[in-house]
Amino acid sequence: MSLTKTIEKGVLHYPTLKTVLGVENILKEANAPINKEEIKRRLETKIHHMTLNLIIEYLEESGKIFVGKEGIQWTFNEDPKFKKLFDKAVQVR
Repeated sequence: MSLTKTIEKGVLHYPTLKTVLGVENILKEANAPINKEEIKRRLETKIHHMTLNLIIEYLEESGKIFVGKEGIQWTFNEDPKFKKLFDKAVQVR
Protein backbone atom coordinates (compact mmCIF):
# COMPACT_ATOMS: atom_id res chain seq x y z
CA MET A 1 0.00 0.00 0.00
CA SER A 2 1.32 3.46 -0.79
CA LEU A 3 1.84 6.18 1.76
CA THR A 4 -0.84 8.35 0.14
CA LYS A 5 -3.43 5.57 0.37
CA THR A 6 -2.55 4.97 4.01
CA ILE A 7 -3.02 8.64 4.84
CA GLU A 8 -6.32 8.77 2.90
CA LYS A 9 -7.62 5.81 4.92
CA GLY A 10 -7.03 7.81 8.05
CA VAL A 11 -4.18 7.71 10.49
CA LEU A 12 -4.85 7.51 14.21
CA HIS A 13 -1.43 8.79 15.34
CA TYR A 14 1.00 10.69 13.13
CA PRO A 15 4.67 10.29 14.05
CA THR A 16 6.70 13.15 15.42
CA LEU A 17 10.00 14.12 13.82
CA LYS A 18 11.78 12.77 16.90
CA THR A 19 10.17 9.36 16.36
CA VAL A 20 11.00 9.27 12.64
CA LEU A 21 14.63 10.18 13.35
CA GLY A 22 14.75 7.58 16.11
CA VAL A 23 13.57 4.83 13.74
CA GLU A 24 16.10 6.01 11.12
CA ASN A 25 18.94 5.85 13.66
CA ILE A 26 17.95 2.37 14.81
CA LEU A 27 17.94 1.11 11.22
CA LYS A 28 21.24 2.83 10.38
CA GLU A 29 22.98 1.28 13.38
CA ALA A 30 21.59 -2.23 12.84
CA ASN A 31 24.14 -4.64 11.37
CA ALA A 32 21.48 -6.93 9.97
CA PRO A 33 17.82 -6.68 8.96
CA ILE A 34 15.53 -6.23 11.96
CA ASN A 35 11.78 -6.64 12.36
CA LYS A 36 9.21 -4.11 13.54
CA GLU A 37 8.98 -5.54 17.04
CA GLU A 38 12.74 -5.09 17.49
CA ILE A 39 12.47 -1.48 16.31
CA LYS A 40 9.69 -0.86 18.83
CA ARG A 41 11.79 -2.44 21.58
CA ARG A 42 14.83 -0.28 20.79
CA LEU A 43 12.92 3.02 20.63
CA GLU A 44 13.15 5.26 23.69
CA THR A 45 9.40 5.90 23.66
CA LYS A 46 6.42 3.67 22.98
CA ILE A 47 4.93 3.77 19.50
CA HIS A 48 1.68 2.50 18.02
CA HIS A 49 2.05 -0.23 15.42
CA MET A 50 0.10 1.85 12.87
CA THR A 51 2.45 4.81 13.42
CA LEU A 52 5.50 2.59 12.90
CA ASN A 53 3.94 1.23 9.71
CA LEU A 54 3.51 4.81 8.45
CA ILE A 55 7.19 5.58 9.15
CA ILE A 56 8.28 2.35 7.43
CA GLU A 57 6.16 3.19 4.36
CA TYR A 58 7.64 6.69 4.22
CA LEU A 59 11.24 5.44 4.49
CA GLU A 60 10.63 2.74 1.88
CA GLU A 61 9.03 5.14 -0.62
CA SER A 62 11.87 7.64 -0.11
CA GLY A 63 14.40 4.93 -0.97
CA LYS A 64 16.11 4.81 2.40
CA ILE A 65 15.20 1.26 3.42
CA PHE A 66 14.45 -2.13 1.96
CA VAL A 67 11.70 -4.26 3.47
CA GLY A 68 12.17 -7.97 2.85
CA LYS A 69 11.15 -11.25 4.39
CA GLU A 70 14.24 -11.20 6.65
CA GLY A 71 13.30 -7.79 8.04
CA ILE A 72 14.00 -4.13 7.39
CA GLN A 73 17.44 -2.93 6.28
CA TRP A 74 18.85 0.59 5.87
CA THR A 75 20.11 1.06 2.27
CA PHE A 76 20.53 4.82 1.82
CA ASN A 77 24.13 5.95 1.24
CA GLU A 78 24.85 9.51 2.39
CA ASP A 79 28.51 9.58 1.32
CA PRO A 80 29.11 12.56 -1.05
CA LYS A 81 31.74 10.54 -2.96
CA PHE A 82 29.14 7.86 -3.69
CA LYS A 83 26.64 10.47 -4.90
CA LYS A 84 29.26 12.02 -7.20
CA LEU A 85 30.16 8.57 -8.58
CA PHE A 86 26.49 7.69 -9.02
CA ASP A 87 25.83 10.95 -10.91
CA LYS A 88 28.66 10.16 -13.35
CA ALA A 89 27.56 6.55 -13.92
CA VAL A 90 26.15 5.40 -17.23
CA GLN A 91 22.47 4.51 -17.03
CA VAL A 92 21.59 1.08 -18.45
CA ARG A 93 18.08 0.39 -19.57
